[in-house]
Amino acid sequence: MKRNLLILIYFLLRLLCPSTASAQPQTPQEATPDSIRISLLTCASGGEIYSLFGHTAIRYENFTRGIDAVFNYGMFNFNAPNFIFRFALGETDYQLGVTNYEHFASEYNYLGRDVWQQTLNLTQAEKEHLFNLLQENYRPENRIYRYNFFYDNCATRPRDQIEAAIDGTLQYADNMTDTDTGVTFRDLLHKYSEGHPWSRFGMDLCMGSKADQPINRRLMMFVPFYVQDFFNTARIVDNEGQARPLVSSEEKIVVTGLTDADHRSGGITPMQSALLLFVLVAAATIYGIRRGKTLWGLDLILFFCAGIAGCILAFLALFSQHPAVSPNYLLFVFHPLHLFCLPWMINKVRKRQKSWYMRTNCAVLTLFILLWAIIPQRIDLAVLPLALCLLVRSASNLILTLKKR
Repeated sequence: MKRNLLILIYFLLRLLCPSTASAQPQTPQEATPDSIRISLLTCASGGEIYSLFGHTAIRYENFTRGIDAVFNYGMFNFNAPNFIFRFALGETDYQLGVTNYEHFASEYNYLGRDVWQQTLNLTQAEKEHLFNLLQENYRPENRIYRYNFFYDNCATRPRDQIEAAIDGTLQYADNMTDTDTGVTFRDLLHKYSEGHPWSRFGMDLCMGSKADQPINRRLMMFVPFYVQDFFNTARIVDNEGQARPLVSSEEKIVVTGLTDADHRSGGITPMQSALLLFVLVAAATIYGIRRGKTLWGLDLILFFCAGIAGCILAFLALFSQHPAVSPNYLLFVFHPLHLFCLPWMINKVRKRQKSWYMRTNCAVLTLFILLWAIIPQRIDLAVLPLALCLLVRSASNLILTLKKR
């Protein structure tokens, strides 16, 4: 059970950068200042939660030496000790890997994910500088870094290395530091989880109120597609004041014929599931009240599940270093007390005795629902039927207690 819960946390939070990181790629040979092209690769979204946001890598080609390599900051070792637990804590280590381009392209073609290539308009000195930075990053003592899916990931790392290699300054067409965008982290999570309702629901549960604060354009570049877009309109201004575009050309180099619509998931949605559950719980509760039955088994299942969910949310809010997971107002609905107080609460329900826990829970959930519109956190609407299920069962105990009197 514990391992399954940690796996669930891992797949809910791992928003970016899928990779098969167990391979041990070979380092390219030293570069020579001839026939070199360096490009930014942007990979399309996939159907799994960890591939919804695409991927970014740097391609290095040396035509004279016959080198065609891809530098990939999304490599990880799933078999590392306590990997899932450390990911939940926000202490996951990723690493830079180097693979042959043909292998890289074949993998994405197999996955049905297109790849775009933006050729960088760099001088020979800048190409050498960037290659040296990548080589330095790939040294065993440097290749591992602390992954952060909003601030330090497989999209931001290539961007930072490219910016550092430029002899001059990189000027973007937009103001990158102003937060007048009206865009939040949650907006971007929703945008790229379109057509994946269960992934969106899971991310909404984990993300707290900080995910609803406006962010600037530079922070938006945690999504690979924003790096691609902003690079297209950026220009390099050298030390003499001469300007040139950062990207000299763009082309799609892996064409699969598939679109985002082909990767969408089907089936029943979280809202449909929550509504169905509420209807069943409400019907069972009405039956129980009329027959004078406590239906304590139903309470056991509902509050046990709510308690487990609460333990996950509380763990993320209190112990995880992941950004934007705390504070989380969903802890008023799903919290660990549902689990810890379950034996005493069920005992009271079975005996149709007054339960202060049920009374308190009824009051808290009523306030939560009434104040829904002003809670400073965007909450998935599917949470409402779930909260109503717990509210109905708490109210049922109060009604049955009064009828017994």
